[in-house]
Amino acid sequence: MRRGVSAWNECASVLLTGWQDGHVDVPYWLFRYYAQLRMNETDVMLVLHVMAFQQKENKDFPTLEELQRRMSVTQEKIIAVLQKLLKEGSLSIDEVMDPASGVHSEKYNWRPLLQRLAECRLEELRREQEELGAAEERKERSDIFSIFEKEFGRPLTPMELESISGWIDKDGYAEELILAGLKEAVFAGKVHFRYIDRILLEWRWNRIQTVEQAKEHSQKFRSLR
Repeated sequence: MRRGVSAWNECASVLLTGWQDGHVDVPYWLFRYYAQLRMNETDVMLVLHVMAFQQKENKDFPTLEELQRRMSVTQEKIIAVLQKLLKEGSLSIDEVMDPASGVHSEKYNWRPLLQRLAECRLEELRREQEELGAAEERKERSDIFSIFEKEFGRPLTPMELESISGWIDKDGYAEELILAGLKEAVFAGKVHFRYIDRILLEWRWNRIQTVEQAKEHSQKFRSLR
């Protein structure tokens, strides 16, 4: 019994070593994006089999018979899948020549598929950056809202929140300038939105775009009073 267990363990070890040595490099992004490219599992398995032939058996253009022996579908299905991949631009067939013998042959080229996968990845990264930027913008808006609520001593109404968003999105005021207007209203003892709006309009008429310019303008205004 012990000999049987030992033999089984030895056999399993050999098999595991063989599998590890015989692995096939498969793009991770193929598994991640194949559905997005409107590929199904049969399409992917055909791609994997061709990659295996190319990487481990040095067969750049396996025959339909060879592919069918590895897959559980008919040759007609394999042909249909190849035609689909060629039509959709995921696969191309290159003609190559052996420089030593001058013999011409064909080779499956998966570079178009890799390019499409790269485009999917870039698009996903772009969306992630947009979502991150939107999240940061929401956080910044939350910060300016919190500052207003602190100065007003109460939660802002929906209309007041909309007013602040309008100053930023519609009127194009920098948040720093809006907060400077808020401080000016607090200093004047007139903490309400109409007064802050008047301050911002006055600064715009006087082409004031920075907090430093706003401070200088306010100091000049006070010196004339």
